[in-house]
Amino acid sequence: MAEEARNPNLISKQAMAAMSSTSGTAGETVHEIFTKINNAKDKPAKIAILKQFDNQAMRMLLKAAFDPKVKFDLPEGNPPYIKNEAPAGTEHTSLASEARKLYHFVVGGNNTINKLKKETMFIQMLEGLQEKDAEVLMAVKNKNLNNIYKGLTSNLVKETFNWNDDFNRIDTK
Repeated sequence: MAEEARNPNLISKQAMAAMSSTSGTAGETVHEIFTKINNAKDKPAKIAILKQFDNQAMRMLLKAAFDPKVKFDLPEGNPPYIKNEAPAGTEHTSLASEARKLYHFVVGGNNTINKLKKETMFIQMLEGLQEKDAEVLMAVKNKNLNNIYKGLTSNLVKETFNWNDDFNRIDTK
């Protein structure tokens, strides 16, 4: 029997299986990464996880969460928002991609928009995120991330990224 004709533009079953089994940051939400840190047994394991998922967005989130000089220009507590109940992996924006917009909500970050607009934008951001990542963002804003994810502390972050107490990189020349 002749071999079944296959469209050359389609990916093979083997390639599809290989792609789905590869590890990396593409499928991990920030909440999932922080949960891994929470569940890690010791400090070296926590540091290894942070280094594995190190990127600019992760550093922005962690600096915003732990640097006492970063103050959010938003009301205290959690804003009223509608949780995004779409299944994980569908119809969500990524907290990693939204992190680049955090400057809008920080004192001195974007003074061209008024407080009401900032609050509206923040609520819209929360509503677009997967529910657990929205909770992460609120914990970052409220500076209580380490209350949710045990072991994820400012000291761990500073040690991992070689930051000083001002959350700036220490030159190792």
